[in-house]
Amino acid sequence: MKPELSVVIPVYNEESGLAQLFARVYPALDALGIRYEVIFINDGSRDASAAILAEQFQLRPDVTRVILFNGNYGQHMAILAGFEATRGDITVTLDADLQNPPEEIGNLVAKMRQGYDYVGSIRRSRQDAAWRGIASKAMNHLREKITRIKMTDQGNMLRAYGRNVIDLVNQCREFNTFVPALAYTFARNPTEIVVEHEERSAGESKYSLYSLIRLNFDLVTGFSLVPLQFFSLLGIVLSFASAALFILLIIRRFIMGSEVEGVFTLFAISFFLMGVILFGIGLLGEYVGRIYLQVRERPRYVIQAVLQSQGEAETPPVTRYGTAVTMTDTGKSS
Repeated sequence: MKPELSVVIPVYNEESGLAQLFARVYPALDALGIRYEVIFINDGSRDASAAILAEQFQLRPDVTRVILFNGNYGQHMAILAGFEATRGDITVTLDADLQNPPEEIGNLVAKMRQGYDYVGSIRRSRQDAAWRGIASKAMNHLREKITRIKMTDQGNMLRAYGRNVIDLVNQCREFNTFVPALAYTFARNPTEIVVEHEERSAGESKYSLYSLIRLNFDLVTGFSLVPLQFFSLLGIVLSFASAALFILLIIRRFIMGSEVEGVFTLFAISFFLMGVILFGIGLLGEYVGRIYLQVRERPRYVIQAVLQSQGEAETPPVTRYGTAVTMTDTGKSS
């Protein structure tokens, strides 16, 4: 019998917090009284995370599956691999750092049962550094204006997805994507709920300031052409402004003679325009880079092994853009 609920948890260098994660996730799911499965995706951890996950699989093989990547492909690629392995009607994503309490999963499931096919979450009181909260709010506002994707708290990965949304996401073969935004575009009836937020149980955040900027840049360029359209409009405006300034300087040259005082002003204008041009080239390069990654048709990730019980369905077959060859472990740790 297939489970009603699938919980997808990406793991990357979380050996110090996995014991606490296990101690809270399984009791929280057992308390729901429904059939469930927990899918851990080890995203090329360099610590003992893979071995700890294998041990946990031995303890709860009836509800646990472990996907082992052969390298580090990123959180969103790990989630996509988990999506391809899910069998439940409802899928919930959860970070391994316990900043999102596993006890909140029941609230997301209850909301999904009300007829929604996508349930996002909003952290009631963020337990992050102040700069992360400020940066997150600013980027949320900018992203919503550009992409029209409404996510109050885009940095929170505790979300629930219906089977229809998961199936559509699995059909996409984008090399770079932001999973919650991609799923939102397919949802017929999305909503959000407020959830608790706790301090990280152990370890340290995997997202630096640069990573957050990089992630939001990928999000904007991956779901909208507005940045390119904006720079096209800006180029037209600056072209007319430059032409007007040129005509004005020619007129002043013939009326007032040569002037030296305006040299530094021209330098300032030139430097400003060069900065705009360089930023525009970089933005264009971002879109071209996404095309380059896509047309190479390389696997988005490579699965080294899958730990699952005998009799369970195999991991989905190889696709041109998706997973590479997988091995199924039928009870032996590796």
